[in-house]
Amino acid sequence: MAKQTIMLNCSAGMSTSLLVTKMQQAAKKDGIDVKIFACPASEASQHIEQEQIDCVLLGPQVSYMKGDFENKVKGAGKDGKDIPLAVIDMQAYGMMNGEKVLKQAEDLING
Repeated sequence: MAKQTIMLNCSAGMSTSLLVTKMQQAAKKDGIDVKIFACPASEASQHIEQEQIDCVLLGPQVSYMKGDFENKVKGAGKDGKDIPLAVIDMQAYGMMNGEKVLKQAEDLING
């Protein structure tokens, strides 16, 4: 399976960077080849245009931006499909549960 790319977005990209580390540790443990990165919501469009992103996750603190993101990911994925988008489970985010958030992303990617 090709390497997957998961983008996490929050207001400044700081709080999610710790979660990225936890998700990378979980992926390594499970043998999942994945690129995970965090960026501020303001830079999301740039990444969506320039990279092949398989899944976009929003931090709970920017869940109000989901409508904006739905427009950004529409038709921006592989073969002109929409990129799967979700708000990170608030409990998993609060606990910095990388495994649970990685599973949420994997479930989105795999439909």
